[in-house]
Amino acid sequence: QVQLVESGGGLVQAGGSLRLSCAASGSIFSIDVMGWYRQAPGKQRELVATITSDGLTDYADSMKGRFTISRVNAKNTVYLQIDSLKPEDTAVYYCRINWGMGYESWGQGTQVTVSS
Repeated sequence: QVQLVESGGGLVQAGGSLRLSCAASGSIFSIDVMGWYRQAPGKQRELVATITSDGLTDYADSMKGRFTISRVNAKNTVYLQIDSLKPEDTAVYYCRINWGMGYESWGQGTQVTVSS
């Protein structure tokens, strides 16, 4: 089985920062792309950023500037640094990985709430 455990979410004031983590464990091999997505109340899930095993990053246009994705391959862990948080960043943040021969796994999500 594959487990993705996200952490680092919480309640933060506008202007603050958070660092989300997502650690993958279990029968996983050859993790390729790792990514973060978010889903705000009443909205569809949207891409935040992805990172390949070689460290190549890609950000949704609206996420460029305040979001930084990184990973530590040896730990099967991906991070998302969010700076200058805004109330509109309030959402459940999910990590996703592509691994092995075309497999995809999602985490359970971590809540980020930004107060004004």
